[in-house]
Amino acid sequence: MRRLLTLLAVIGLLGIPAIPALAGTGVQGDPQVGQVTPAFRLLDQNGHWRSPADYHGHWLVLYFYPKDFTPGCTTEVCTFRDEVIKLRQSGADVVGVSLDNVKSHAEFAAKYHVPFPLLADTNRHVAISYGVLTSAIGLHFAKRTTFLIDPNGKIAKIYRDVDPKENAAQVMADLDTLKKAAT
Repeated sequence: MRRLLTLLAVIGLLGIPAIPALAGTGVQGDPQVGQVTPAFRLLDQNGHWRSPADYHGHWLVLYFYPKDFTPGCTTEVCTFRDEVIKLRQSGADVVGVSLDNVKSHAEFAAKYHVPFPLLADTNRHVAISYGVLTSAIGLHFAKRTTFLIDPNGKIAKIYRDVDPKENAAQVMADLDTLKKAAT
């Protein structure tokens, strides 16, 4: 696993491009601000089915991440975990998505005390529809991307190539601004 992470980091540093059809170029999917969020139905770490429609009437922070238990993904999930109460007080729910399976998500959520759903996109369809599926050396994973979805199910903001340490704070700041603009 350590070799895989090192190789993925080197590929990212070298700027080797991902497969264009999977990289969010609009070929497979590339939702834009103002569009209705693509629909889906996935299992979370507890075996419950989840869909964006479940969050209608609430803001939704839908974030995609590459892999459970990797350093950046652990930082990001813990940062959202630590800010989840503030986000909920602001009217937002948090949901994470990766290509990992339910068992992996359950172990990841248990180890880091994650109080929100982690969805298993094992068939990659959701990552494709959101334009975040990428590939390197034959391995597929979701690019670190966050979608802030308004209470009507429309994409209000997209964060691409986010910093795992800063993403939750960025979302909180923008959520407050967007809520004020909507009133």
